[in-house]
Amino acid sequence: MNRSADWTEQARTDLDHARKSVVMGDFDWACFASQQAAEKAVKALHLHQGTVAWGHSVLDLLEALPPPTAASDELKDAARALDKHYIPPRYPDVHPAGSSRRYYTEADARLAVAAAEKVVSWCGQNLPGKP
Repeated sequence: MNRSADWTEQARTDLDHARKSVVMGDFDWACFASQQAAEKAVKALHLHQGTVAWGHSVLDLLEALPPPTAASDELKDAARALDKHYIPPRYPDVHPAGSSRRYYTEADARLAVAAAEKVVSWCGQNLPGKP
């Protein structure tokens, strides 16, 4: 059973959550949800193509896609930016002092959402029957 549509739906839901988190001022969670959206979108593409996708690095997942699917350098840069948000937003002791929350800004969140939008959109364009 191919569950790529489920992963795509969850990716879009995570992206919506990221956008809402920006509005709510939860910039750390906006960044994490953006990373999750991109990760799940690329995993959906892997599932659709019949490849096994392990790990959480959006960049690694993109680079592991089989030909002819190849991500552009711009998309890989978006993935690199998102990968930086996988761990820090979730743990209060990542930084020497203060919770991770204090290290995230609205600008960080907006950049993360924009990066996730690129990845999710690109993955959707590479899935048949998806916009």
